Amino acid sequence: MMSKIDVIIPLYKPDKTLFKLLDSLNHQTRPVQKIILMNTGKVYFEELIQGMDFSDKYPNVEIYHLEKNEFNHGGTRHEGVLRSDGDIFLMMTQDAIPADEYLVEKLTANLRGNVAVAYGRQLPAEDSTVEERISRLFNYPDKSRIKTKADLETLGIKTFFCSNVCAAYRREIYDALKGFTRHTLFNEDMIYAAGAVKKGYGIAYESDARVIHSHNFTNMQQLRRNFDLGVSQAQHPEVFSGIPSESEGKKLVKVTCRQLCKEGKWYRIPGFFIQCCFKYTGYLLGKHYKKLPGRWILYLTSDKEYWKERD
Repeated sequence: MMSKIDVIIPLYKPDKTLFKLLDSLNHQTRPVQKIILMNTGKVYFEELIQGMDFSDKYPNVEIYHLEKNEFNHGGTRHEGVLRSDGDIFLMMTQDAIPADEYLVEKLTANLRGNVAVAYGRQLPAEDSTVEERISRLFNYPDKSRIKTKADLETLGIKTFFCSNVCAAYRREIYDALKGFTRHTLFNEDMIYAAGAVKKGYGIAYESDARVIHSHNFTNMQQLRRNFDLGVSQAQHPEVFSGIPSESEGKKLVKVTCRQLCKEGKWYRIPGFFIQCCFKYTGYLLGKHYKKLPGRWILYLTSDKEYWKERD
């Protein structure tokens, strides 16, 4: 019997792109059973669907509302899992759009044996900057693979790489591993993947399972994102201690500079270096957040509610 598949999507101030995402998910070659929306801020969702009969158009969609101070990257997603009865559940974000109708089929193709989770390839949107396009191609190549503990020596931190922008999980293994860490600022997907690898499971990267997803962040947005990344790594030494991630950043810098020159866009390199300085500064500050005053942390983070709840 074919496995039942649910999709779980956290929402915050969704726009009409959500309808495009839902329509695409409901027209996949491998059908999904239900779509669970974990929406932060009921008023924003009601504004979006005003004047339409949402439940009639999307009868397989379930909506659960929460307040902003209740949202957490790991905890909210886990609450969504508890509302699913699928054998497999997909984690997605509201701004990731399937590239075609084969996403679910391709993403779940190798979700068997010792594979605990599979994540898809993120392609840059048409309006993405050249630096963002190079970054997506660097982090999401066109070759699939399954990563295990045996790859730690060669891949390092990349062994644990996984993204809830588009990832499929086997429910039985998720339950056995106790799921996502419940209260985390960032990286709930990578923390889970690391735990799975250390327990002997594999992480599948499916390059044929494609979503359109990219960001043109400002320098300050990059700094804040990398601050949160650094904090999450500092808070989970059981995952990240002894496996430095800076080497991957250095590789990306070299690849980007080389590609910019190849495309005749060498004049963008100074701006790219400035962006890298913002990213690395944010990362270092995050790694040493315990030494920072509280007001600094609230200025640097992208998620002030997390720190208020923590306090």
